Amino acid sequence: MAAALSKADVALGRLDGAVATLPHPELFTAMYVRREAVLSSQIEGTQASMDDLVAAEARFSGERPVGDVNEVINYVAALTAGIERLKTLPLSSRLLREIHARLMQDVRGGHATPGEFRTTQNWIGPQNATLADAVFVPPPPETVAEHVADLERFLHAPSDLALLIRIGLAHAQFETIHPFVDGNGRLGRLLITFLLCENQVLSKPVLYVSLALKKRRQEYYERLQAVRDRGEWEPWLVFFLECVTEAAQDAARTVRNILALREEHRDAVVGAMGARVGKALTLLEGLFQDPYLDVNQAAEALGVSFVNANNIVAEMERLGILREVTGQKRHRLFVYERYLALFRDI
Repeated sequence: MAAALSKADVALGRLDGAVATLPHPELFTAMYVRREAVLSSQIEGTQASMDDLVAAEARFSGERPVGDVNEVINYVAALTAGIERLKTLPLSSRLLREIHARLMQDVRGGHATPGEFRTTQNWIGPQNATLADAVFVPPPPETVAEHVADLERFLHAPSDLALLIRIGLAHAQFETIHPFVDGNGRLGRLLITFLLCENQVLSKPVLYVSLALKKRRQEYYERLQAVRDRGEWEPWLVFFLECVTEAAQDAARTVRNILALREEHRDAVVGAMGARVGKALTLLEGLFQDPYLDVNQAAEALGVSFVNANNIVAEMERLGILREVTGQKRHRLFVYERYLALFRDI
């Protein structure tokens, strides 16, 4: 366990150093948040992809999409709201209920008391399993508030335990309490991120373990169940630390790839855009936050006419930076394809 903890700490330190090299880290954190939302939701069975999410955000600015994409959009909103809320409210049962309400708004399971601890018995098992077929039965509903209060005290009590060990313990305990009717898996993974942010482990919220957990999903469930059945905490913690290490290494690699791509495309723009280079570079920087756009959005962002914006977008398409994805002559939508590809599940 000491070796696994040491590797995780080193990986986190390298990630923090890599993030510090980004010229505008705040532009890139939005994409990390989106990828975490997609992957954590996929662990629970949603089918929405990263492309579905960012395309929906680009197309549905005035209305909400439905289905799996809506669940992922809720996750993005819940994660973003939680990180902001931590500035004024410590991680607590109150915060968890607030974030759960945001997570479950108008989605599957949204009828099941969003933002409120469960008042009925739930269980974990195969699809359509009854209580008799359950793999695990969480504590009875009348004890949930007490168990969550115990978890809250554990999180804020002075401790000699390493922070990552405490986070691993907290995640397993939250999933075991299963305090809500639905959404516990997603909220439990949000808890990991919130604890890292609250304790300022990283300068920016760019560590998310859902990709590593998704790759080892069966082991993830088995390790948690072994804690409940046989008290096998140490194997669970080693597994958790390995996932943290993998997630940190993956994020650092993505940062390096982002820097290389940005440098390549800035050079291409400078070499080809002439008098329009300043506006084109501004548009390029914005694509690192929102990789979809149309010409009207470009014109508004740059403060130029539709014709001028269309010329800039067309030149960036010719350079291979943007790709038109609708196949239409009007109301065309463009994507920063190579950047988006860095955040797709591998």
